Amino acid sequence: MSIQDAYQKAIRYAAEKHAELQQTLPGSIIPYAVHLSNVAMEILVAASHTEEFDTEFAIQVALLHDILEDTHITVEELANEFGNEVATSVLALTKRDVLPKEDQMSDCISRIKQCEKEVWAVKLADRITNLQPPPSHWDKLRKAGYLLEANYILKELHGANEYLENRLAGKIAEYQDYII
Repeated sequence: MSIQDAYQKAIRYAAEKHAELQQTLPGSIIPYAVHLSNVAMEILVAASHTEEFDTEFAIQVALLHDILEDTHITVEELANEFGNEVATSVLALTKRDVLPKEDQMSDCISRIKQCEKEVWAVKLADRITNLQPPPSHWDKLRKAGYLLEANYILKELHGANEYLENRLAGKIAEYQDYII
């Protein structure tokens, strides 16, 4: 399958599943698929700066990275549609809501670290995309917590993808302005 075909199949599947639940970007009417395509765009650009990078695999994981966490799709359904490697990688990126909130990110990162570097790259790309101006209702403490979490991701996934690590470091520096 070509990268373009893999992209089209994954974005259509993810967009339909998120749209069924009327999911939008927080605080907007913009379809959630925009976030997914932004993460995939980060992966595509990173792939052009990275040797030995499985772009087709990474694009599918990027476009599907929130599907298990945010929809009713099961890992089995995802595996039937996209294969076991994609499904288990998306599962690694999925926070386990049965854990206390304060343990979810470290658990997720430990599972990501058992995967291919492309999965690490998707987590970096996701956080890059998420480091936009925070919602107006977030207080300084919540913004600072989000920044700490971004720094944790960068530290723990060091060595994943130099291009994305530099992008995330830059976004973290910019985000600090929102805490002042």
